[in-house]
Parts: sequence; structure tokens; C-alpha cells
Amino acid sequence: MNKRILALPTCLSLSFFSFFTDPQPVNQLSAQEKKEGWKLLFDGKTIKGWHLYNQGQKASVWKVQSGELQCQPNTPGSTLEHGDLVTDQEFKNFDLKFDWKISKEGNSGVFINVVEKKENPTAWTSGPEYQLLEPSHYDYKADPKKRAGCLYGFAPQKNEAVTKPVGQWNHSEIKQINGKIEFYLNGVLTAQQNLNSSEWKQMIQQSNFRNYPNFSKATKGRIGLQDWMKGIAFRNIKVKEL
Repeated sequence: MNKRILALPTCLSLSFFSFFTDPQPVNQLSAQEKKEGWKLLFDGKTIKGWHLYNQGQKASVWKVQSGELQCQPNTPGSTLEHGDLVTDQEFKNFDLKFDWKISKEGNSGVFINVVEKKENPTAWTSGPEYQLLEPSHYDYKADPKKRAGCLYGFAPQKNEAVTKPVGQWNHSEIKQINGKIEFYLNGVLTAQQNLNSSEWKQMIQQSNFRNYPNFSKATKGRIGLQDWMKGIAFRNIKVKEL
């Protein structure tokens, strides 16, 4: 396990979310975390502090159940709104930690530096993505740049990290200081990039993201959770501004 180097769609049964339990206290901050400046972005009971990207406060496929923030995009007969969920607050220099579990063949992501504008039709056209992927998904073998923990579409895992089996919780961390980012998956450094560098700008121009003129133009913005065809759940979402 690497030490940190920076100081700074099929229908998913709802039983996926309810079958696995964890006896440890969740969605809470310890006294030490509070002293260090950590804040919860999810209180375990409501979606307070979040809204649908470019849609505001609407009833959606994002639900709170059993202390988990769940995306249930395939609920039979549902007419609820779909869309990525983003924070009301914007962040620039931060340390973000969260737990996640995903359905079989699931595909999702966490976006950073999201700038919410009508000309940016989705969160991913604005902010870079920390990829979340279940290993049985087609993309796992087809494209190593799309595995969990990757800076989606740009580079394979910097160090190999193992994703937990379906229904078990993974732990992830995203750090950003002055545009320099680090991604961790289950304690392993999986991505590292300077979003202000000429190298990064060249990488964008060599990718499909070059078709979205506002992609990664900002190093400050909202944090987003992706709604993408299959179920995913989050908990213990906490942030410390640096």
C-alpha cells in the first residue's frame, strides 16, 4: 500500500442497498475530526446541501435510505427526475473523503470543480471525474483509463488498487491544492495531476473532452455525484477546506 506523498443498465433491486449493514457509527465526525476542521457533506438523513445539476431542488432518483445517499435510477415505474447531484457549496483547496458501494456492472463517478451553467449541459462537461466502476463492467478490461480511482479517460491507475466486491464499502479520497490533485482508492494513490499545467491542457486536446470548451477551465467549483444507469450508494462524505 502506497504512503501518501502530499502534505497538503439492468434493473437494480433495492435489496442491493439494504442487504449489507455495517455496525460502526456512520455519517458522524469524531471530536478530533471536528477539531481538525472536517465537515459532513451528508448528514445521513436528508439531501440538505445538495441539488440536481442545473435543475435545483427537485424530487429525484437520489434518496436517503438506511443512512446512505443512494442513486436508484432503475426504480420500476418511477417518473422521478434524473441527473447528477451537486453540492450547494463550491470548493477550491480541499480534502474530500467518502465511502461508496456499487451495483454489479455499475458505473458512476465523483466530479470536482463543477461550474454550474446552462452552457455546460452536464456536470462531466465541466469538471474532471474520479471514476467509480465495478470490475465486471465492460470498461474495466476494455479501457484501463476508466477503472475505479482513475482520473476518468486520461490515465490508468498510478498504482494498482483493488475494488471491494459488490455490496462492500470502498473508501476514496480526493485532494486538491491550487489545482494539484491526488486521488486515493482504499488507501492507494491512483491518480495525480496538475490541472494548471500545459501537460494537462494537451491531454484534454488529445481527448474527447476537447469538444467541451468549458471542461476543466476552473480549479474551484461544486462536487458532483453521477447518476449513470445503475445504482450506487455513498456515506461518510466529509470535507476539510485546506
